[in-house]
Amino acid sequence: MDIPRIFNITESEHRIHNPFTPEKLATLGAALRLEPGTRLLDLGSGSGEMLCTWARDYGITGTGIDMSPLFTGQAKHRAEELGVAGQVEFIHGDAAGYVADEKVGVAACLGATWIGGGVAGTIELLAQSLCPGGIILIGEPFWRQMPPTEDVAKGCLAHSISDFLTLPELLASFGRLDYDVVEMVLADQDGWDRYEAAKWLTMRRWLEANPGDEMANEVRAQLTSEPGRYASYTREYLGWGVFVLMAR
Repeated sequence: MDIPRIFNITESEHRIHNPFTPEKLATLGAALRLEPGTRLLDLGSGSGEMLCTWARDYGITGTGIDMSPLFTGQAKHRAEELGVAGQVEFIHGDAAGYVADEKVGVAACLGATWIGGGVAGTIELLAQSLCPGGIILIGEPFWRQMPPTEDVAKGCLAHSISDFLTLPELLASFGRLDYDVVEMVLADQDGWDRYEAAKWLTMRRWLEANPGDEMANEVRAQLTSEPGRYASYTREYLGWGVFVLMAR
């Protein structure tokens, strides 16, 4: 079980696999007013930066599930590095359909709502692990400005304009699911730069080290095209944020 190899290559040096800087992640943690001992479930936990740093800073405990063996291994190493290996657990597995054995105070899915077939399904899945009065964290893209054409949307790596909502529409959609939005922390263009541009050096170094690899042509093509595509489309049109929800 693994994610497509191209992501293991391009994001192998990332600690945060979303357009969030460490500062934004810290802002989110502070905004949640986490109490020591709070249990957190993170579906699609990547390299574990959220769980590990919040365990260090706020004394929480938790479990992360991710399909990438590489990222799961990095998460375990990060837990050891920060001295929180006794507080957090990282499982290599499929987060789709995962429900915690013990109810949690925070249930999160940041940037992987495909595991529930979209935002609504992912919220429904997370709610099954949540204790009464708990909070859900959803990380999701939105249109900063509406793409003028479907080709522009595809330049943002969306299938179509309908893939994402504007920020007001996204916030309203949570209300229609009978949830209150009680906080949000939004990525900015610097966060997008750090997420996207950091891949380029990783790809270049990987190509230098693996010139004969079967993926070399694909990685070379991506390195050649991505800076221009990103600057023309994603950076201008696509937003991203983490939305904190509580059931009404």
